[in-house]
Amino acid sequence: MEPIVAPKAPEAIGPYSHAIRAGDLLFCSGQTPLDPETMTLVEGDVGQQTEQALANLSAVLKAAGLSLSRVVKTTVFLTDMADFQAMNMIYGHIFGAHRPARSTVAVRQLPMGARVEIECIAAFPSEYA
Repeated sequence: MEPIVAPKAPEAIGPYSHAIRAGDLLFCSGQTPLDPETMTLVEGDVGQQTEQALANLSAVLKAAGLSLSRVVKTTVFLTDMADFQAMNMIYGHIFGAHRPARSTVAVRQLPMGARVEIECIAAFPSEYA
């Protein structure tokens, strides 16, 4: 297993890696809408927070040599399912025609008061792709 450190993503706020490569798969830790430079939560609604969380996830993928187009599965955590439609609109816009498998789960609370957190599993190109 190989840990991935993403210099353009927010620093880990706990004892975990941005991502771990295991064979042809990359397991990315959840990304919240933290500004990587200030380590503060971005202001705004869940749409703006979703956009930042996905930008942070993209930075992690890029550090591993991948992009969102290689994502095979995401898990989205929301503190309020009433935010689902707004999150879904931004998520769909950013992923475009690419449609990875996804689960969306309501949780009571997220770190630092975030309204959304997104994690993913991505695949490296292989002879079977």
